[in-house]
Amino acid sequence: MCICLRRVAGLLFAALAFPSVVHAIPAFARKYSVSCALCHAPVPRLNSFGARFAANGFEFAKGEEPRDTVTTGDVLLRLQRTLPLAVRFDGFLSAWSGKQGDKAVVDFQSPWVIKLLSGGQVADKVSYYMYFLLGERGEVGGLEDAYLQFTDIQGSGVSLILGQFQVSDPLFKRELRLEYDDYRPFSLKVGEARPDLTYERGAMAFFSPWTGGDVTVQLLNGQGLSGTTAERRFDRDTPKNVALRVSQEVGRLRLGGFGYYGSEKSSGVTNSTVMWGPDATLALGEVGELNALFLRRTDDDPFFGSCTSVNPCPDGATQPFGTTVSSAFAEAVFWPKGPTGRVFLTGLYNWVDSDRSVVSLGIGESESAPGYLKRYQSLSGGVHFLYKRNVRMMFELGWDIERKQGNLVTGTVVAF
Repeated sequence: MCICLRRVAGLLFAALAFPSVVHAIPAFARKYSVSCALCHAPVPRLNSFGARFAANGFEFAKGEEPRDTVTTGDVLLRLQRTLPLAVRFDGFLSAWSGKQGDKAVVDFQSPWVIKLLSGGQVADKVSYYMYFLLGERGEVGGLEDAYLQFTDIQGSGVSLILGQFQVSDPLFKRELRLEYDDYRPFSLKVGEARPDLTYERGAMAFFSPWTGGDVTVQLLNGQGLSGTTAERRFDRDTPKNVALRVSQEVGRLRLGGFGYYGSEKSSGVTNSTVMWGPDATLALGEVGELNALFLRRTDDDPFFGSCTSVNPCPDGATQPFGTTVSSAFAEAVFWPKGPTGRVFLTGLYNWVDSDRSVVSLGIGESESAPGYLKRYQSLSGGVHFLYKRNVRMMFELGWDIERKQGNLVTGTVVAF
């Protein structure tokens, strides 16, 4: 990376190193009068206690006495005294190498994201969670996560989520990662097919049928968060997509397996999508953790028969074709001062390989249509410092291996 970019990076990081102090704390910490560190290590990443808290419908323990509620005298009515609200503000400065004749491009990306979040209990073992993107990359993003959760239904141990959520949540939660860079296997698109492993509408059931084991089953529209049709229907075809994830904890190692099947119809042509692969998490105790995932995806006809000599598809294809895309990521998170310390180190490697140029990642992969990739690799490393428990400073250096382009990001993530 050029000397110019390094100098700019130093100036940008120095400029953001001293944010104003934020005294407020998010909704759940306010409700229970506890530190954010009880559930996060650091914000927004959940620790094991935070994951159990969320799975239990945002209550510390099953059967606990309701807190912050209004006494109505009606055993069938439970109302929270105040509406729990929180805000997350992400702001960054980015610099790239290899742009405009090797001159670095510096971009003020603030605010990058502003979220209005709310969650809590509406009844015994019934809770909700949602957030509205007041701003996302310069536009109003709307609702993403928005669901009801029914916990431990009739004492069965099975919990059910209905609404909008990320298909990848049972594997690794994209919204809670520390890195600026994304988990690319979850967000990649193939051709014109809609399914990916990000936001979807549907139902998700999860339970732990044996010691150390977890099972999650999902039934999905397979259309993402697109608007309704003229008939006011979210789904554009009858079939529903299904996903299954099974994991087992063995000491410090958690091993999982994921499978997904769906079909989508467009212009009278059906494309079937299959995804499968293993994942693993290795807990390193008071030092950190390692995460890894591999996914293989096949599509029968991701362009729905639209490839013709008049309108060829990527790589000049004039006939319908199937595709296979392999992808993976590996992540390392270290906390040298312990999980409640103030310094965290991250490393993330992404890899995508396709048999054809059919992948889109939303990273400006091509300056001309249709802009599809065949291969992608990126590597990033970051340093994160908790200025306050709910104010995280970050500095991340990334490298696009295929395009030989560097990216430096520094910024602030604040929750209040």
